[in-house]
Amino acid sequence: MGRSHTQHKFVMEGGVVMTQTKTSVSHKVLLVDDDAAVRDMMSRTLKGKGFDVVSAASVVEALKLISTQPFDVLITDLHMPNPSDGFAVVTAMRHSQPDALTLLVSGYPDVKSAMDAILLEADEIIVKPFEAGKLAEMVHEKLITRQPSPRTPKERVAAILQRCTGSIVENWLARVKKNEELSHVSLTDKERTGYLPKLIEDLIVRLTEPNTPGEESDSGCSSAAVAHGKLRKLQGYSAGMLVHDSRILQVTLFETLQSNVSALDFSLLLPDVMTIADEVDSQLTQAMDSYMGVVGKAIAAA
Repeated sequence: MGRSHTQHKFVMEGGVVMTQTKTSVSHKVLLVDDDAAVRDMMSRTLKGKGFDVVSAASVVEALKLISTQPFDVLITDLHMPNPSDGFAVVTAMRHSQPDALTLLVSGYPDVKSAMDAILLEADEIIVKPFEAGKLAEMVHEKLITRQPSPRTPKERVAAILQRCTGSIVENWLARVKKNEELSHVSLTDKERTGYLPKLIEDLIVRLTEPNTPGEESDSGCSSAAVAHGKLRKLQGYSAGMLVHDSRILQVTLFETLQSNVSALDFSLLLPDVMTIADEVDSQLTQAMDSYMGVVGKAIAAA
């Protein structure tokens, strides 16, 4: 991308006036900062260095520009005023325009060591204070030397959960073992994980079901959830522990998605996340009904 500009220069050569043509490329920059003074200073400097600059004062404004205009470079402040604001803009640019150079600006000196993970999305973290002129030179250099970003194949949530089922079970088990109340019940790893793999499988099936736009997909009956409730009662779980069991599963599922954020297909992320929450809640409800049914039978038998 970038716009070509032709400049004409007249010189004398052998007494004859000749035209010398020089072509330069103006790269388009999206500059995002809620501080008007900073925006103005950086914009003037970048324009003086030959960049075509478009400014945005908020995340909402920046996201609209990203969705409607092509850019070669993104320079965004991290805090506007929330710590996640800059990340949101960088992530949107990376997924919408993956070949754009993305620079994240922060006023905290330790941000480089504290947030290495964000480099999966941003090309560089720039710590304030910095000289705007040197920033412009750095952008020029990076545009010249930067290689095109490798395109990571995008996956639906269901595909990621399918691929990561083994690690989900392992991470869930590790969390449960760290919980004092749940770990108090003496069980082997196999007994503790019980129907968990089947519950995850049911969730994946739910995520892959065709869903008509505008219509809510209903959760079905899960035989694994029913069996899970009965098993937990026989193992000595309380009703509260069964709920905690389910909450840890949901946390582990979302943590798995966060670990695979670079591979996520963001176009369907929101409905998939809503489906996860609904299905895990449905499974818990069925497990709880089954659990209470076992309790009722025990009371009747007594």
